[in-house]
Amino acid sequence: MKNWFKSGSPWIWLSAATVSISIIMVVGLIGLIAVRGLSMYWPGQIHQIDIKTANGGTETVIGEVFDSEQVTKERLTDAGITIETDDHFINRYLYKTGNRDVAAPDFRWVIENNIIAESFPKEIVVFERKEWGNMYGRIVSVKENGKLVTETGSSNSAAVWQVFNERFSRARKLQEEITSIEKHEIGSINYEMERLRLKQKKLELANAFDARAKQEIENEKSILDNQYKAQQSKLADLYKQIKRDSVQVKISDGKIVNMPLGNVIRAFKPNAMNLMQKVGFYVNSIWLFVSEDPREANTEGGIFPAIFGTVMMVLIMSVIVTPFGIMAAVYLREYAKQGVVTRTIRIAVNNLAGVPSIVYGVFGLGFFVYFLGGNIDQLLFPEALPAPTFGTPGIMWASLTLAILTVPVVIVATEEGLSRVPISIRQGSLALGATKWETLWKTVLPMASPAMMTGLILAVARAAGEVAPLMLVGVVKLAPSLPLDGDFPYLHLDRKFMHLGFHIFDVGFQSPNVEAARPLVYATAFLLVCVIIALNLVAITIRNRLREKYKGLDH
Repeated sequence: MKNWFKSGSPWIWLSAATVSISIIMVVGLIGLIAVRGLSMYWPGQIHQIDIKTANGGTETVIGEVFDSEQVTKERLTDAGITIETDDHFINRYLYKTGNRDVAAPDFRWVIENNIIAESFPKEIVVFERKEWGNMYGRIVSVKENGKLVTETGSSNSAAVWQVFNERFSRARKLQEEITSIEKHEIGSINYEMERLRLKQKKLELANAFDARAKQEIENEKSILDNQYKAQQSKLADLYKQIKRDSVQVKISDGKIVNMPLGNVIRAFKPNAMNLMQKVGFYVNSIWLFVSEDPREANTEGGIFPAIFGTVMMVLIMSVIVTPFGIMAAVYLREYAKQGVVTRTIRIAVNNLAGVPSIVYGVFGLGFFVYFLGGNIDQLLFPEALPAPTFGTPGIMWASLTLAILTVPVVIVATEEGLSRVPISIRQGSLALGATKWETLWKTVLPMASPAMMTGLILAVARAAGEVAPLMLVGVVKLAPSLPLDGDFPYLHLDRKFMHLGFHIFDVGFQSPNVEAARPLVYATAFLLVCVIIALNLVAITIRNRLREKYKGLDH
């Protein structure tokens, strides 16, 4: 045994066990987050239960089981709830009952002992709406302009469902057309109108707004006004069409609710679905989650703007931090005289990696936004003042702030890579007549490139998960426009953006509906991990190819 310990084998096994446990814990944590977040998109069964009320009567509740827990009888007694049972532990279920606009709140705890009867009617429909969350109920009738088209009877429920789907499909197409016009056509017209306003003001400031310039701008405005009126006329017609169809729904308390089909996003019958239909619905729900815009104060809908903003910010940050970090490392390693000053700089660089990220956010706000951005506005965009262009938080300043935050990582990793290039390689290159710059550019840097990619991988991993500094330099709860669109100059670095990390914070801690937001927090966190993994995998793939390309030079 003594010889076994001296051989070092126990420490090898201990290290392997520690790494294995760490990997299992990480995978388990990611799996837990994925299950908690993505399970909300599975079309679960809709329960219809009859429960006893406090006054001895009965009440019907329709909804899906959202959560469950065991509570003690004493806890319920302390809360003023009396249960006639000898059991110490009692099950209770959290039902998502929806119908927030007519029967708030849309979540309700139900004690198992109070359930009298339970069923799963196939005719119950779940309506996903633009506002007020889900609605659960039965379709009573379909109307057009207030006139009855069809209604549910004893034998025509399938026919009513078919008529509803036909009208609903038409309403969805109209809604998509309305969204496209408002977001793209009218959005582009408004952008061009603002551009013309700034152009006119710029000419006025330069005393160059003569009759010719005025006529040109008026002509362009006239064209844009005509385009705007045409789109507004088209919108008015579409809104008129989308308001004509409505559906009457009977909810759990027997009340009939009239709901315009233009307010419905999806309608489905979970209890009537087979397994393949549920799988297809689940895949479609996940796609909508990653491809649509958020709604209902970010507690409903998708998170595409947050995904786009996160990836774009990381890419801009990578483009900025990589050359500056490499140049700083090359200077410190290859050109700077090794002495007290150089050592002090290295110590300062290492210490920068430990500075709290919020400090970088304050620095970015003060230096980049107020000082640099304010001066840019004064020099290049005086026509837009007092409304700032770059003198306000935006994606460029957020990327620069994170570049400064992560540049120590790139410097240290690059220096490490440069130090591992054998001195014989340098001497051989110089002996063949190459200059120091040619040796560095064509021999040393290519061999150190895997280490540079390692630094970039670490920088990306940290930057993608940072939230605190971004709250000061560009991230917002909801961004009406993406930083990249079809309007010139296409890439708008001055715009604010959404971020997955801030989205998690906002939904988890600022949401007015905590229960509804909880699964979305898990789903967004899982997606953030997936985005970081994807970005890192791309960088790792590039690094491995560089290693394969230059590994022969190490010998």
